[in-house]
Amino acid sequence: MKVKDCMCKNIVFVKPDCEAEECARLMCENHIGCVPVCDQTNKIVGIITDRDILLRTIGCGKEIKNTPVSEIMTCDVSCCTPESDIKDAENIMKTNQIRRIPVMENNKVVGILTLGDLAKNREINTECIGATFEDICSCDKKNAE
Repeated sequence: MKVKDCMCKNIVFVKPDCEAEECARLMCENHIGCVPVCDQTNKIVGIITDRDILLRTIGCGKEIKNTPVSEIMTCDVSCCTPESDIKDAENIMKTNQIRRIPVMENNKVVGILTLGDLAKNREINTECIGATFEDICSCDKKNAE
Protein backbone atom coordinates (compact mmCIF):
# COMPACT_ATOMS: atom_id res chain seq x y z
CA MET A 1 0.00 0.00 0.00
CA LYS A 2 1.19 3.50 -0.84
CA VAL A 3 1.14 6.63 1.33
CA LYS A 4 -1.25 8.30 -1.15
CA ASP A 5 -3.88 5.68 -0.22
CA CYS A 6 -3.94 6.79 3.44
CA MET A 7 -2.75 10.38 3.66
CA CYS A 8 -4.86 13.42 4.41
CA LYS A 9 -4.97 15.64 1.32
CA ASN A 10 -6.59 18.71 2.88
CA ILE A 11 -3.52 20.69 3.85
CA VAL A 12 -3.35 23.83 5.92
CA PHE A 13 0.04 25.52 6.06
CA VAL A 14 1.49 28.74 7.43
CA LYS A 15 4.34 31.06 6.52
CA PRO A 16 7.35 31.41 8.87
CA ASP A 17 6.24 34.88 10.04
CA CYS A 18 2.79 33.66 11.13
CA GLU A 19 2.27 34.28 14.84
CA ALA A 20 1.98 31.20 17.05
CA GLU A 21 -1.46 32.33 18.23
CA GLU A 22 -2.83 32.44 14.66
CA CYS A 23 -1.29 29.04 13.95
CA ALA A 24 -2.97 27.61 17.06
CA ARG A 25 -6.29 29.10 15.90
CA LEU A 26 -5.90 27.41 12.49
CA MET A 27 -5.20 24.10 14.18
CA CYS A 28 -8.29 24.47 16.35
CA GLU A 29 -10.54 25.47 13.45
CA ASN A 30 -9.32 22.59 11.30
CA HIS A 31 -9.11 19.98 14.08
CA ILE A 32 -5.46 19.21 13.35
CA GLY A 33 -2.37 18.81 15.50
CA CYS A 34 0.35 19.99 13.13
CA VAL A 35 0.91 22.47 10.34
CA PRO A 36 3.70 22.55 7.77
CA VAL A 37 5.57 25.86 7.58
CA CYS A 38 6.25 26.87 3.97
CA ASP A 39 8.23 29.72 2.41
CA GLN A 40 7.09 32.08 -0.36
CA THR A 41 7.54 29.35 -2.98
CA ASN A 42 5.50 26.90 -0.85
CA LYS A 43 8.61 24.83 -0.12
CA ILE A 44 8.52 23.28 3.36
CA VAL A 45 10.94 24.92 5.81
CA GLY A 46 9.58 23.44 9.02
CA ILE A 47 6.67 21.90 10.85
CA ILE A 48 4.90 22.99 14.00
CA THR A 49 2.70 20.98 16.32
CA ASP A 50 0.21 21.98 18.97
CA ARG A 51 2.71 20.67 21.52
CA ASP A 52 5.47 22.88 20.05
CA ILE A 53 3.26 25.93 20.52
CA LEU A 54 2.51 25.07 24.13
CA LEU A 55 6.01 24.08 25.22
CA ARG A 56 8.07 26.52 23.15
CA THR A 57 5.99 29.63 23.84
CA ILE A 58 4.03 29.43 27.06
CA GLY A 59 6.42 26.86 28.56
CA CYS A 60 9.37 29.16 27.86
CA GLY A 61 7.68 32.40 28.93
CA LYS A 62 7.23 33.74 25.39
CA GLU A 63 4.20 35.69 24.26
CA ILE A 64 2.07 33.51 21.97
CA LYS A 65 0.78 36.67 20.23
CA ASN A 66 4.25 37.98 19.37
CA THR A 67 6.17 34.80 18.59
CA PRO A 68 6.52 33.84 14.92
CA VAL A 69 6.34 30.11 14.19
CA SER A 70 9.85 30.34 12.70
CA GLU A 71 11.17 30.69 16.28
CA ILE A 72 9.45 27.56 17.59
CA MET A 73 9.06 25.21 14.62
CA THR A 74 11.03 22.04 13.99
CA CYS A 75 13.32 22.72 11.03
CA ASP A 76 14.66 19.24 10.31
CA VAL A 77 11.49 17.74 8.80
CA SER A 78 11.24 14.07 7.89
CA CYS A 79 9.10 13.64 4.77
CA CYS A 80 7.89 10.99 2.37
CA THR A 81 6.26 10.97 -1.07
CA PRO A 82 2.78 9.87 -2.15
CA GLU A 83 4.42 6.85 -3.82
CA SER A 84 6.31 5.80 -0.69
CA ASP A 85 5.33 2.44 0.72
CA ILE A 86 3.41 2.61 4.00
CA LYS A 87 6.05 0.39 5.64
CA ASP A 88 8.74 2.92 4.74
CA ALA A 89 6.66 5.76 6.19
CA GLU A 90 6.12 3.74 9.38
CA ASN A 91 9.87 3.20 9.63
CA ILE A 92 10.45 6.96 9.33
CA MET A 93 7.95 7.48 12.15
CA LYS A 94 9.61 4.83 14.32
CA THR A 95 13.16 6.00 13.68
CA ASN A 96 12.40 9.68 14.29
CA GLN A 97 9.74 9.13 16.97
CA ILE A 98 7.19 11.27 15.15
CA ARG A 99 3.45 10.86 14.66
CA ARG A 100 3.05 12.91 11.50
CA ILE A 101 4.91 13.11 8.20
CA PRO A 102 4.45 15.73 5.49
CA VAL A 103 4.00 14.14 2.07
CA MET A 104 6.00 15.92 -0.63
CA GLU A 105 5.75 15.93 -4.41
CA ASN A 106 7.78 18.25 -6.65
CA ASN A 107 9.04 20.08 -3.53
CA LYS A 108 5.47 20.91 -2.47
CA VAL A 109 3.43 19.60 0.44
CA VAL A 110 0.57 17.53 -0.99
CA GLY A 111 -0.54 15.73 2.15
CA ILE A 112 0.13 14.69 5.72
CA LEU A 113 0.34 11.10 6.92
CA THR A 114 -0.46 10.63 10.59
CA LEU A 115 -0.47 7.71 12.94
CA GLY A 116 -4.25 8.20 13.06
CA ASP A 117 -4.48 7.82 9.28
CA LEU A 118 -2.69 4.49 9.58
CA ALA A 119 -4.96 3.36 12.41
CA LYS A 120 -8.11 4.20 10.42
CA ASN A 121 -7.06 2.15 7.41
CA ARG A 122 -8.42 -1.38 7.68
CA GLU A 123 -5.88 -2.76 5.21
CA ILE A 124 -3.01 -2.05 7.60
CA ASN A 125 -2.21 -4.62 10.27
CA THR A 126 -3.22 -3.25 13.69
CA GLU A 127 -0.33 -5.09 15.34
CA CYS A 128 2.10 -3.17 13.12
CA ILE A 129 0.42 0.13 14.03
CA GLY A 130 0.65 -0.79 17.70
CA ALA A 131 4.36 -1.55 17.34
CA THR A 132 4.91 1.72 15.49
CA PHE A 133 3.09 3.66 18.21
CA GLU A 134 5.11 1.89 20.89
CA ASP A 135 8.38 2.79 19.13
CA ILE A 136 7.30 6.41 18.66
CA CYS A 137 6.44 6.79 22.35
CA SER A 138 9.44 4.86 23.66
CA CYS A 139 11.82 6.81 25.85
CA ASP A 140 14.50 4.12 25.52
CA LYS A 141 15.95 5.58 22.30
CA LYS A 142 16.33 9.08 23.72
CA ASN A 143 17.73 7.85 27.03
CA ALA A 144 20.27 5.67 25.23
CA GLU A 145 21.84 8.66 23.46
